[in-house]
Amino acid sequence: MSRISVPTTAPLPSSLRVNPSSTTVTKILSRLSRASLISVALDWLDEDNLSLATPYLRPDQDDDEEEDDGDFYPPASSPEELREEYLSLQNRKGSKRDVLDRITTGDWRHGVSLYQLAIADLQYLYDHPTSHKWSAYNIVPLKAPTEDDDGEVQPLEADKTSLTIPRFHPSLFLKSLQAHILPDIKAHYNLDRHKTLPLLILRIFVIDSPYNTSLSLFSNGNMDTGSKTILIAFPDGSPNIFISKPTSTGPTGASESKSLRALLVEGIPKALSLPRQRVTLQSTSLTTRNLEGLLNRRGATRGNAAGGGWSIYADEKVKESPLSTVLPSPPLSDATEEEEQGNGDKKRRERPTVEERVNKRAKLVAQARFGDTARVGDGKGVERVDLVMEDPFEIGGDDADRMDIEGADDGEEAFRPNVRLTFHGNHVFAGIRQLVECGVIDGEKMPGWMTGEEGVTVGAVRNGRIRGHKGSGL
Repeated sequence: MSRISVPTTAPLPSSLRVNPSSTTVTKILSRLSRASLISVALDWLDEDNLSLATPYLRPDQDDDEEEDDGDFYPPASSPEELREEYLSLQNRKGSKRDVLDRITTGDWRHGVSLYQLAIADLQYLYDHPTSHKWSAYNIVPLKAPTEDDDGEVQPLEADKTSLTIPRFHPSLFLKSLQAHILPDIKAHYNLDRHKTLPLLILRIFVIDSPYNTSLSLFSNGNMDTGSKTILIAFPDGSPNIFISKPTSTGPTGASESKSLRALLVEGIPKALSLPRQRVTLQSTSLTTRNLEGLLNRRGATRGNAAGGGWSIYADEKVKESPLSTVLPSPPLSDATEEEEQGNGDKKRRERPTVEERVNKRAKLVAQARFGDTARVGDGKGVERVDLVMEDPFEIGGDDADRMDIEGADDGEEAFRPNVRLTFHGNHVFAGIRQLVECGVIDGEKMPGWMTGEEGVTVGAVRNGRIRGHKGSGL
């Protein structure tokens, strides 16, 4: 351990060890289940990770038996022996506390590296996919500066018509991003490939300290009170990135979390930009805890611009087209024909009741409005939608209509009450679809934004159409 800590602009190295009794280590590891703790320990002991996660081993001495007396977790003689021990823990029952104590007070008693903490933190994300709140941002190229008639250079504007996706080089990106980090804080970066989704996840661990030595981490109280973690996901082949809400090990104000995210939103496009190829980030007004649903709406699939009833055209295997001269088979017709053929030997089916015809009609309308989306259990739902209604309020009655007309002639604005709508649930649009199928909501008169086809969770409704919030471009 270094005896002197000198301020530096370099990032925190992955091999830097943290006191295992610190609040940060305890919080990250204690969130994991027993099976996940054992899996993380085996990942640490892998040959590829061993250089950054070296365990505490028994020194080569003759009096090993005397040295192990009184040690509740005797150190192993080699990583292979320790790996066999954790494999045996998988095959027998036990408590999570025993595994956690063995890690912090036994096998890694000399400290847990920042790389080990990053692996454990990402394991929690894999175990709990909805543990973070994500916001989607669109990477938009900037137009080249132009001059007006007076010779003044116009400010840079986003080129929303461009389909160019900037190339992503992890090493160059991290080096450039580090240059935009404030000098009084230090950050640790860790890149990891998502286990099931086509994503590259960047974990940024930030502490309020200008030092990057083990001495500062062992003795600095800011490690436990001011450390923050933020995740950035880069979907494959998509001009979008997902940024999570910062999490902290100690009490942190909302302003600090917003400032950290604002710093990254400002620094990420600078790190992605190249000479004469500058980009910027624009909010898409899409926020959710469901990373898979976010990837479905802002990933590299055809579902980005095919929400709601348009989702039937997102499947490349389906060759149906609105320009086709052959009409497709109506939904639910195949199932009805099979039922009638199955009952051919029985009595002729009775005429459906009015209630049955209404229910079937509601399901057909729901299928037409939502398509293949908004189904319970599809794993692509959003849990909250916030909207502001900006449509003028129409009052019934002749006198009211006359008042509106007179107000319009005088140049006065129509009456627009401040109405805000919030839909909240495990799967908002799946719930709306169920209400349409049950006949609670009239699916034929329902506006399109209630099907989720706009692809936003925050916006304003004007003239029946939703407009993106804070310059999303919709």
